[in-house]
Amino acid sequence: MTLFDQRADELLAYRPELSVPEDFDAFWERTLTEARARGGAVKAERVTDRHLLSTVEVDDVRFPGWNGEPVAAWLLRPRGAEAPLPVVVTYMGYSGGRGLPTDHLLWSAAGYAQLVVDSRGQGHDTPDRGEGDGTQWAEGFMTRGVDSPDHYYYRRLMTDCVRAVDAIDELPGLDAGRVVAAGGSQGGGLALAVAGLAPDRVAAVLSDLPFLCHFRQAAQISDDGPYLELTRYLRWHSPHRVEPTFATLDYFDGVHFARRATAPALISVGLMDPICPPSTVYAAFNHYAGADRTMTVWPFADHGGGFGRNTAVQLKWLRERGLAPRQ
Repeated sequence: MTLFDQRADELLAYRPELSVPEDFDAFWERTLTEARARGGAVKAERVTDRHLLSTVEVDDVRFPGWNGEPVAAWLLRPRGAEAPLPVVVTYMGYSGGRGLPTDHLLWSAAGYAQLVVDSRGQGHDTPDRGEGDGTQWAEGFMTRGVDSPDHYYYRRLMTDCVRAVDAIDELPGLDAGRVVAAGGSQGGGLALAVAGLAPDRVAAVLSDLPFLCHFRQAAQISDDGPYLELTRYLRWHSPHRVEPTFATLDYFDGVHFARRATAPALISVGLMDPICPPSTVYAAFNHYAGADRTMTVWPFADHGGGFGRNTAVQLKWLRERGLAPRQ
């Protein structure tokens, strides 16, 4: 990937014309209403031993997601912290699940609660029942069920992600008024989706190098990562499946969710990112509806972005918006 897939001035002004389905809002209202109607209990079980993690409490959480199916998550909190705590709801990158609690100690070290959400079918603890199994050349999740918005994999995963925010009301010690939707790559795209689908529940968005944005552009210019699954699928099924595929993807495009999101947002981009090309990130940023939006630019970064340096940027940004833990 060269330094820019467009010139710097073009990226700053890049607001591509959108093809939002007429029933986009109705589709998601129906999807979330059906998921919530399924009900199901939120369960949390303490799993940490004080001798292993002396400053952090960890609960193994199950909450109802798509179709009421249980979704796994870790809830981490600083031991002995005064409740209620602001909570960072973290969504995971492509092909990764919630992992182990010891993978996620940073936010509790900064005084936050953190809900780490497993990705159905990608992690080990939340199976995907596989409605719509994809077709030939679908080696991952990008084309699973892409024949129809109702069957597409990301309908189920994005529903899980919204239901994770719903679950906060039933988890003690958390401040439901200070919820931060966060993630990188796929997780960044999911954070944008949640911000657009539940704008009244999200106080801020941290979206790093977001995936799942501006699908058509990404499929045309990305030269690494999961978008290539989509490219290979369309190559195999061209031309008859091209437009129907993008018609399905329009229901799941982070740019369309960004247009419905109002919470303060901190988004980052790597200008040499071959996986989530800069123009796809700027498309979401420039269409973001919230007035308080900030882009962190890492000029020579690939898909690693700012690595650990980005955390300090995020902590400072949250503090400036009154979302730091109370001292």
